[in-house]
Amino acid sequence: MDSKPLNSPEPLWITLGIIYTATLIFIGWSAYTDNLPAYLDAIPYYDTAGHFIIYGVATYLGQRIFQRSFLKLGWLQLPLFPLGFALLTVIEEGLQSLSPVRTFSLLDLVMSGAGLSLGYYLARSHQKRASTQPAKHQ
Repeated sequence: MDSKPLNSPEPLWITLGIIYTATLIFIGWSAYTDNLPAYLDAIPYYDTAGHFIIYGVATYLGQRIFQRSFLKLGWLQLPLFPLGFALLTVIEEGLQSLSPVRTFSLLDLVMSGAGLSLGYYLARSHQKRASTQPAKHQ
């Protein structure tokens, strides 16, 4: 019999989340210290596309790990990870205006939000499909 608690995240998702968090920290550090690879400049709109992809993957992984965490405000239930990550995203983008090597970009913020929304949608879609599947017996 499986001893894993009901509805707990799979170790794979936790591992991927830790690796991806470390990757995000490294990317952020590289950006704020002006150490992003020069070859990225050859890719049109790499920063804008990067915001969409990076934030989408992060939200997908975060929602897979924290799928049962909600902020309850009366009848309203808000998913905790996407909400917290969106707040962190707005703060981080705003802080870029204080950096000598970064700039605030409304387009980047919109693309981050779009990626965040898609990542959440994909994670919830997977969770809904998985919840309708019959349980596997060993």
